[in-house]
Amino acid sequence: MHPNPIYRQTSRARNIAFARARAFGMLALNGDEAPLVSHVPFELSPDGTVARLHLVRSNPIARILTDPRPAMIAVQGPDGYISPDWYGLPDQVPTWNYVAVHLRGRLHPMPGEAMRGVLDDLSAQFESRVPDKRPWTSDKMSDGLMERMMRQILPFELQVTEIDGTWKLGQNKPEAARLGAADGVAQGGQGLGLDDLAALMREPPPAD
Repeated sequence: MHPNPIYRQTSRARNIAFARARAFGMLALNGDEAPLVSHVPFELSPDGTVARLHLVRSNPIARILTDPRPAMIAVQGPDGYISPDWYGLPDQVPTWNYVAVHLRGRLHPMPGEAMRGVLDDLSAQFESRVPDKRPWTSDKMSDGLMERMMRQILPFELQVTEIDGTWKLGQNKPEAARLGAADGVAQGGQGLGLDDLAALMREPPPAD
């Protein structure tokens, strides 16, 4: 996370809400030779203390995780390049604005019988966001097929002990410069989720 405290004043509640809404991130933990990383959808509890997910059995993380280990889920939000010309100030340099939330804790293997519940909760979370259709459920699967497919995956639970958020949105600049940069992002930016990033940059910085 960026060390400047001006970018880390977002409340725990907003960090949790962001991670719950995004619900997709980069799971990472230490391996024997290098960090192990997997990109996973997850379900985070309303209080931000538990994230549940699943991995295919052949995933390197699933293969080594027989006991709880320290781990992190990095949740990436919108990001974009900031041209110094957009500030309307002299002697500025390029930078990159972004939002990211890190969920740290211990990753636990769950018992196999928890797999169906994890899958049903995950699918319900995302299906509820799909408009204009009846949500898909695992009951629509042919008899026995869901059980056969579940043999290939394993459930896991991250018991979250720390939540860190970086919301780098130009808070270190005067308001006019920050808003000018937001316009630049919206009109000709480079990155992902640029409209969302510009909207966040236009919000007043949190009060001290």
